[in-house]
Amino acid sequence: MIAIESCRTAALGGHVERCGDCGHQRVAYNSCRNRNCPKCQGLARAQWLEDRQTELLDVPYFHVVFTMPREIEVIAFQNQVVVYDILFRAVSETLRRIAADPKHLGAEIGVLAVLHTWGQALLHHPHIHCLVPVVASHRTVKAGSPAGRGSFYRSGCCRGCFGGWSCTIWRRRSPPGS
Repeated sequence: MIAIESCRTAALGGHVERCGDCGHQRVAYNSCRNRNCPKCQGLARAQWLEDRQTELLDVPYFHVVFTMPREIEVIAFQNQVVVYDILFRAVSETLRRIAADPKHLGAEIGVLAVLHTWGQALLHHPHIHCLVPVVASHRTVKAGSPAGRGSFYRSGCCRGCFGGWSCTIWRRRSPPGS
């Protein structure tokens, strides 16, 4: 965290840049090169986003974010592989089940999910951002037909379903008596 806080400040040193034409000088401070630093990774982030654009369908998307309780974040920090696996499974199962329910959408959906382990304040805050296309595939629905904005997410049932699946998967992964 110290490196990120010191990024592009005098604390990491720097150098003087000089224009060959007019002689204007400016001090350019060194970067921390930390992979979690928003200043250093801005170009990589922009390239990643551009690359993902080629993978997206030309349809609207829902943006759904799943977070975990603060109490679990502490466990996640020490047991990342196990907890993040549970988080991804619970998110996938939640979206799949809600979309498959005829009361909501009654169809299979596709999802692009990305794990973020830090919040904007650079504190540990694991959460998953999901892009869900507003199209569906179903035997009785023409493939690629619009699902309609809010047609399965508006009900607000994701929270309860996600919490239930998180607990179920957690219990399956935990040793007896723990």
